[in-house]
Amino acid sequence: MERGIVLNKNEALRMFFLKHADQLTEEWYESIEDNDPESVYASTHPEVISVLKDQNNEFHLYIADVFIKNEKEFFDSFETWILKIAEDGEHVRTPIHYIIREFFRVRKQYLTYLNQFVEECEQDITQEELDEWNELIVRVFDITVYKFVEEHHQHSKRLLEAHKELINELSSPVIPLSDHIAILPLVGDIDTARARRILENTLTRCAEQQVNHLYIDISGVVIVDTMVAHQIFQLIDALKLIGVESTISGVRPEIAITASHLGLSFENISTKSTLANAMASRMRK
Repeated sequence: MERGIVLNKNEALRMFFLKHADQLTEEWYESIEDNDPESVYASTHPEVISVLKDQNNEFHLYIADVFIKNEKEFFDSFETWILKIAEDGEHVRTPIHYIIREFFRVRKQYLTYLNQFVEECEQDITQEELDEWNELIVRVFDITVYKFVEEHHQHSKRLLEAHKELINELSSPVIPLSDHIAILPLVGDIDTARARRILENTLTRCAEQQVNHLYIDISGVVIVDTMVAHQIFQLIDALKLIGVESTISGVRPEIAITASHLGLSFENISTKSTLANAMASRMRK
């Protein structure tokens, strides 16, 4: 009998929060003080505001179930909302401490409304029951914040890896010029890590595009030292193994002088001063 009474009170509390869901959302949004242009909470765009309110309102519809479900069952369902917000573009662009701040502000709302429920409830609420509900609200919000930060971090890592992959591809683009002929323009500094990516990406792209002759233009490479030259030689050797001939273009005078001082030999490699010269030379053959 006593367990039945507790369940009835919990159900009444759930219905109370569902009944006030819209009010909670409006009060929360109206109390926001944020002028950081990077924050979703500072947006003045009607569509962004509407989505933000809908997200907050949906939060209340989920949270209300915590009073009638066990913790595992509750979070099995609620994690759908957490993941959606963690991957939401506007929230991804918002500094995470602002988002955590809003979780805490909503938690304060819940504790305030809980006291309001106790005052309005027709049933007697013991201090023990009130303490349990208070503890439950605090615990659920703490776990929610932890899970959100974890999902936000994982999503950010996935975005970063995707950006890195794009940068890697752009840093060593194999550009088709005509049937089976392509160019690899290299620009900037080349360190060991980038040299490895260039090697892997170039071999893959040449195979995919069925390239049989590749112009490697190094006119944009800042410094050609022993390491860079070694990596270029290694790339040319690897290309030979898959049937791709290579011509190095963009060998500036200062590069030739540096190579000579370093004892680097380009004797067995086809080299031209400019890409135009390299292409013209091939066309004359």
